[in-house]
Amino acid sequence: MSKYDELATTLRTAIENGGYEAGTRLPTIPELCEMYNVSNTTVKKAMDELERLGLVARRRGSGVYVKRTAELRKGPTDGPSASKQMTGFTNEHAGTGTRVTSEVHDFAIVHPSDAVADGLGIRPEEFVYRICRTRLTDGTPRNVEYTFMPLSVVPGLLEEHLHGSIYRYLQEDLGLKIGSAHRVLRAVLPTEDEREWLRIENNAPLFEVRQVGYLDDGTPFEYSTSRHTSEYEFFVVSTY
Repeated sequence: MSKYDELATTLRTAIENGGYEAGTRLPTIPELCEMYNVSNTTVKKAMDELERLGLVARRRGSGVYVKRTAELRKGPTDGPSASKQMTGFTNEHAGTGTRVTSEVHDFAIVHPSDAVADGLGIRPEEFVYRICRTRLTDGTPRNVEYTFMPLSVVPGLLEEHLHGSIYRYLQEDLGLKIGSAHRVLRAVLPTEDEREWLRIENNAPLFEVRQVGYLDDGTPFEYSTSRHTSEYEFFVVSTY
């Protein structure tokens, strides 16, 4: 094992064991060189590896920060997946001839819960958009999305944007670049509202995807939970 692999493994273990908490800055390159008696090149390569694994994000002029993925990593699941490819529901169906629409059930500006605030790296007294909508393909309900986005990162979101692609608004209107996501997958039973919105008559399990989405600079922009019908097929699967 090379020196940078050893250092990356050491830092990864420290991060996953809580030695470096989510949202905190790692020691600087000179500090890490001194701490582990390695070269600048070794530290930089180790940081590249941690970034590739989705554990840290570089902030220009500020340093390297641990991503806020601790809650997702501890969830009661088979484990999180780290995805480099965040296309969104609309883009998943692009080029298939499928008509994608949305039914909006809730759109409000609220204070986040502690869990949402922690996932987004913001304070509970800040404001987020709370969005609930059902996504349909050719008129057939496919999933229900519960989404929270911080106003400080996503300004100017309107209900009209919710009937189309929110990701398109972020990228084309706001000029933001969507990066990676950390996801937790599990099976859940539908609520009464979800049975109505998804037009299901029984308690067949739904496939739940809970994720925190990040911009390319590591800033969390989305805390969401989507619940999919058993008939839904994922067109895009991308993991490290």
